[in-house]
Amino acid sequence: MKAVFEQAVKGRAFEYAAVSTAAINFFPELLKACESNVCGKYGRCWTCPPAARPLELYQKITSFSSAFVFTTMGALDDSFDYEGMTRAKESHDRLTAEIRGRFGAANPVFGAGGCAICAACAYPEPCRFPDKAHPPIEAAGVNVTELSRAAGLRYHNGPNTVTYFSMILFNP
Repeated sequence: MKAVFEQAVKGRAFEYAAVSTAAINFFPELLKACESNVCGKYGRCWTCPPAARPLELYQKITSFSSAFVFTTMGALDDSFDYEGMTRAKESHDRLTAEIRGRFGAANPVFGAGGCAICAACAYPEPCRFPDKAHPPIEAAGVNVTELSRAAGLRYHNGPNTVTYFSMILFNP
């Protein structure tokens, strides 16, 4: 399965690796960032807490033996280049959506940051696109920096860059 995922992201992902889900740790304290609503999606988005139940998401992760983690990296004009960050995130989201479309029926996908499919989430009304939405890695209480270390991937790629992470769960 890992080879199939590698083929799917080759040439489009910056880095990728498979990691045992046993090496992925749950950090409940990270959920305080969600609760403080830094991104504005807490209680407003189906893929983010509290609607996306962190412990259930983590249990889903650990119900699989492996995760294929992939990154994309975007170059920025400077560290305040919000438009560049947005373009890089949109590009990453397209790749993640493609992976989810190809493999997500049997293999859960986690993306970078909250869902951005709709301009405004229908929450608390039913999700308009449950077949396309996927939770962010952080919603499961997973520290992406720690995940990068476990997978042997770089979290920082130098000044004036932004790196986004996604993962797909699988059993070999």
